[in-house]
Amino acid sequence: MSTLSTHVLDTSLGKPASGIPVLLERVRDSKGDPAEHRDLTIGAGTTDDDGRLKEFVSAGAPLSPGTYRLRFDVSEYFARTQRETFFPEVAVVFRIGAADQHFHVPVLLSPFGYSTYRGS
Repeated sequence: MSTLSTHVLDTSLGKPASGIPVLLERVRDSKGDPAEHRDLTIGAGTTDDDGRLKEFVSAGAPLSPGTYRLRFDVSEYFARTQRETFFPEVAVVFRIGAADQHFHVPVLLSPFGYSTYRGS
């Protein structure tokens, strides 16, 4: 079982992006009956003053192997900082394997672009 954290850095301002709502979803297999394979929200939170979100599920419960999606609602953040943005949401899909590891998924954000990578 694995754990997960994230960090959002506003590269256009050179500082952490605080107050961004983030959803963690389990992406289910699309084969078979669609009603049984809908994506499932398993955690949520908001980035802190340092742009970090360290726990998505209660008490840092571990994540089992599978495919997950982080959904960052950045529209409110850019509105709050009085800037236009092309991307109102950032979605990052990733896979957790069988290993017992911590996964850190940082997002480097600007009003007209973003990037991400597997951190440590």
